Amino acid sequence: MENPNLRNRTIDAEDRQLIDPREVRTGSIENGRLQRDDDPYAPLGIKAGTFTLRPSLEQGVLATSNADNSASGRSATISESTLRLNAVSDWATNSATVDGNINYRKSLSGQDVKEWRGRLEGTLNVDLDHDWRAIGRLGFETAPEGATSPEGVEGATTQPQRKTFTGSLALQKEVGKLRLGLTGEAERSVYGDATLGDGTIQSQETRNSTLYTATLRGGYQISPALTPFAELEIGHRAFDEKVDLNGYERSSNRLGVRGGVELDLGEKLNGEMSVGWLRQGFDDNRLDPISGATVAADLRWSPVRGTIVGLAGETVLEDSTTPGQSGSVLYTSTLRLERQMRANLTGNTAFGLSYRDYEGTGDHDLIYSAQIGATWWLNRYLGLTSYLRHERLSSNIEGRDSKTNSVYLGLTVQR
Repeated sequence: MENPNLRNRTIDAEDRQLIDPREVRTGSIENGRLQRDDDPYAPLGIKAGTFTLRPSLEQGVLATSNADNSASGRSATISESTLRLNAVSDWATNSATVDGNINYRKSLSGQDVKEWRGRLEGTLNVDLDHDWRAIGRLGFETAPEGATSPEGVEGATTQPQRKTFTGSLALQKEVGKLRLGLTGEAERSVYGDATLGDGTIQSQETRNSTLYTATLRGGYQISPALTPFAELEIGHRAFDEKVDLNGYERSSNRLGVRGGVELDLGEKLNGEMSVGWLRQGFDDNRLDPISGATVAADLRWSPVRGTIVGLAGETVLEDSTTPGQSGSVLYTSTLRLERQMRANLTGNTAFGLSYRDYEGTGDHDLIYSAQIGATWWLNRYLGLTSYLRHERLSSNIEGRDSKTNSVYLGLTVQR
């Protein structure tokens, strides 16, 4: 019950879809771990005290028709290096996990690209007395602002680096068939400088803010496989600078309600889905409130052995720095299919669809993507990964349309 169904994270959340299927983690809402059968090509891991570490290093080459996914992007051949780490505790009752990665991309030819991305998240799950459970999370993520972001700096040769710090604490309790939960979360967003074409450095400090939210959830277990629930969320976003460069006070309050259902049919089907409504009102009465329906899903289905279908979706509120504009609502969805064709060969496909509605303007973006790939393990420690990918952004705003075709080949070493 600790996972909020609706986020207010980055203004370019669709840029992170379909990037690395191995980083997608879906499971039951009750934090049960899906047990996999013995896999002769799965990493053995490294014992470190009471933890098992599973590191991997991937080096690959990406050939793309649009190096930065922008309307004016050019083709490039890019070297891509990714270091990943997963750590899981071996404790008898409570549990702790750490997941992270660092990605570095640099052009070998064509359009110049040089960027860092990284993510680190730790989760601690502790059983308390009287059927209480506490779940704490700390996270950090850094990435350059994407070209499809409506707040990208026009004419910038280097977009600002976005850093996000998150922390949350959830308390959960079961009372008979009642499922109760309260989650408090803080998310800090910090933006670096942008470099313009003439070398000018443009500060983005006025965009720095912190979002505080509290979410109350109540559910009733109709059966072990079905638990309807309702949620109430309140929150406040506080900008570091009360007034932005254009004289607007963009700090805001939010109120949201959602209703949905948790599903737990073991490895066959698990996850949750919900619908609701969210409203965000601003301190400056010149800015119209953002409100709209919300949809969220995080489902995992295994129709036959060796096949996994995943559906993920969320609704994201995006703030704006454009004078007189409140922001936008972004609906994102991703459908994934993974099939183990042989013990050492896994194929995957993924389809993404996003729709952005700019509040009060009538403008909108439609973003879709498709990807097909495969991973072939030569042995337990060495594997080849490849994929083909197509992305397209269509907008009724002039100068935003873009199209990208990419092919990737990489070598992975794991332990």
